[in-house]
Amino acid sequence: MNREPVNPPVDGWDILDLAGELSRRGEDFALATVVWRQGPSSGQPGARALITTAGHLHGWIGGACAEPAVVREAQRVIAERTPRLLLLGGAGDPFGGAVPEGMVAVPISCQSEGALTVYIEPVVPTPHLTIVGRSPMVGTLADLARALGWRADVRDGPDFSAADLDARSIVVIATQGHGDEEAIENAVSAYPAFVGLVASRKRGEAVLGYLAERGIPRNLLERVHVPVGLDLGPTSHREIAVAVLAQLVQLRVAGKLTPPAAPVAAAAAVATDVRDPVCGMTVRADASSHPFSYDGATYHFCCVGCRDAFAKDPHAHLSTQEA
Repeated sequence: MNREPVNPPVDGWDILDLAGELSRRGEDFALATVVWRQGPSSGQPGARALITTAGHLHGWIGGACAEPAVVREAQRVIAERTPRLLLLGGAGDPFGGAVPEGMVAVPISCQSEGALTVYIEPVVPTPHLTIVGRSPMVGTLADLARALGWRADVRDGPDFSAADLDARSIVVIATQGHGDEEAIENAVSAYPAFVGLVASRKRGEAVLGYLAERGIPRNLLERVHVPVGLDLGPTSHREIAVAVLAQLVQLRVAGKLTPPAAPVAAAAAVATDVRDPVCGMTVRADASSHPFSYDGATYHFCCVGCRDAFAKDPHAHLSTQEA
């Protein structure tokens, strides 16, 4: 489990403030909430934590046994964009071996033998659409996007620059021949999640060919979708907005409007999970999991107690693990 080198907020309202801040910055995160507990456990119903894609936990969800498992599962939730209901427990099985449908059992080993149910939900930032131009479809597209809860900004060609964008931006260029080339050049230089040009295929090829001759890298130009929008047949200017938004929704549902860095990072973190040789709990193989070296190998533990128990008699625990 990782913590940033700042004092993380632990108050419930602070968690909501942080969630709002991350959303405004366009960052994915997960919210974890304790919904049930059994027996002695430091986690209480209603306890909440926020987990970032990097595995930083803010708030309080439980003790040293529960938190690593929650962080690990939260990163999976962020990567898969699917909520998850976890049962965290050890020897004291609250359901007699029958885990309710829809719940994921995550074994943890704690001396308290308590159990928790934690609901983890992904929070995906609101899509940010930037529309460049002043053709009749621009206002319609902005209105339709806002009706879906998206952020939508309209920029006239001369007022548009790469400074308006980030890696999550969705850009639709509808300048209709009034500065198409400059708008595309500005857009692709910011490496946004999507760039689309409202133009015929022939016009699009001419614009991209001109930019290639000017020295714009082909790998950037290949990211421009032209013509943008689903093929709805002959349409009016305002109906083009429907076709464009339909394609954007289709791509978003398919996960193709998300920068690839976050899922890759989460997958890499999941790949470093190992088993505590003392209690059998799954832990992160990093500096946070109390590493101990023995006979040329490094072992990781859920807590200092397990590490100390292993240090007293490594052979006994390794023999048990192999058996």
